Amino acid sequence: MITSQQIAIIEAFDAARAAQPRLPAIEIAERLSISEGELQAARLGRDVWTLPLSPSDIAAYLPQLGRVKALTRSRLAVLEQTGDYPELSGGEHTGLLLDPGGLDLRLLYTNWHWACLIRDPMLATSTQETQWRWSLQIFNQHGCAVHKCFALENPLPRPWGALAALGTRDTPAFTQSMPRLKRPLPEAPTLASEWGAMRDVHQFFALLQRHHLERIEANQLMEGRYTQTLPVNALETVLQHASLRALPLMLFVASPGCVQIRTGKLPTPQRARGWLNLFGEQFTLHLDDTAIDQVWQVSKPNRDGGVTSIEAFDAEGSLVLQLYAEPPWRRYPRWVTCASSLLKAYCRLNLTRC
Repeated sequence: MITSQQIAIIEAFDAARAAQPRLPAIEIAERLSISEGELQAARLGRDVWTLPLSPSDIAAYLPQLGRVKALTRSRLAVLEQTGDYPELSGGEHTGLLLDPGGLDLRLLYTNWHWACLIRDPMLATSTQETQWRWSLQIFNQHGCAVHKCFALENPLPRPWGALAALGTRDTPAFTQSMPRLKRPLPEAPTLASEWGAMRDVHQFFALLQRHHLERIEANQLMEGRYTQTLPVNALETVLQHASLRALPLMLFVASPGCVQIRTGKLPTPQRARGWLNLFGEQFTLHLDDTAIDQVWQVSKPNRDGGVTSIEAFDAEGSLVLQLYAEPPWRRYPRWVTCASSLLKAYCRLNLTRC
């Protein structure tokens, strides 16, 4: 039975979309002071259906959905790409969709709480029948979007219909997210030696777990050795340099349960409505860089001599965006040159002290 709260949410949603048809659901949810997951769950039975499948079963459908727009967002960055999902690999708790240069994702199933199928009306003239835009969307336990994929083919590939046939009205239960609590920087006496002993960048996650550290805390502890702070506007400068020099970069944007990676050369960054944007042929990056709190240059050793990344964080210490050179790492020494020259340029301009 539909509740009065659901009715109020649906009415507010319909009014917002009538006034601004392209208004993203997350912005409507923010206006209502609810999570995006709660907003979509209020539409159950009308335009939204729960998919009663395990995370791995949901992920197994992705390569069958045809051409899609895949979207992952962090707090301040949104990465959108068009293409076909590659074959799924991985295990019980993680999924891998590996296609460097295409749709390239790492899936963390433990944070997949609710998957749903959504249909939204597309803009049409008064003489046209309503056309629907279908999407598969995944949310974590707090109603935060993990990943979204939007159908681009018409007619829809059959697997979309198979998913629709499975849809139910089962209502998800969300919990309130808690803000990160700041704590004094912990001690980690062996961090530097273990950091220096790494031979693969993927060992970094285990390193953080062993020392019970957040990524930003590790950067702070290793400042002057393996990490260095950059001015908060450094990200735009690095993206500009990479675009001008045709330097292939990997852009990492992570939600609570998905990491989406775009690999390749970059278009010229453009500003629109206060956001920094990259508009490519098959991808778009939207970055609210005015809200970035810290930017770090991070070096990690590996068998090939080392990897340098640029990492941006928000005021809560959450990772917003990572930039890496396109592998194999040693083939692109210009990335290290770009980061080093950037630091020197800031020194000359007295924008930071070195």
